[in-house]
Amino acid sequence: MLRVKNTDAFFGKIQVLRNVSLHVEAGEIVSLIGANGAGKTTLLNVISGIHPSRNGSRVFLETETVRMKPEKIVALGLVQVPETDKVFSPLTVLENLQLGAYLRRDDRTAIAAEMERVFELFAILRERRSQPAGMLSGGNGKCWLWERR
Repeated sequence: MLRVKNTDAFFGKIQVLRNVSLHVEAGEIVSLIGANGAGKTTLLNVISGIHPSRNGSRVFLETETVRMKPEKIVALGLVQVPETDKVFSPLTVLENLQLGAYLRRDDRTAIAAEMERVFELFAILRERRSQPAGMLSGGNGKCWLWERR
């Protein structure tokens, strides 16, 4: 489903990812664990097309995504849910989640059903759906969702 192979990334002259490879199958749950500055967020941003890589490949659902813009990667169904400090803080948790449906072509009923599925997976978000998203802790706001649409 997602394959990252031999990927390097830099900030200026500083190499932050060196020869990183990762393979995630449909239905798998994977955690990236490491110290601050180890490159976890950079890897996620490279996968999302937000940060460039110097080499390697990234394949999602059999589609090479290295030269794709982030919005095209999102349209494939690879979605990054940002850390709490990258949400729209004054909007509610629910309003932030609804922004994620901007590429959806379904009717409102289908989107509401998908929102219910999100709340089933992340019960804390249901409990906090009316509070400003900026009040979420990092643990509540950080996650990745990969989904075939």
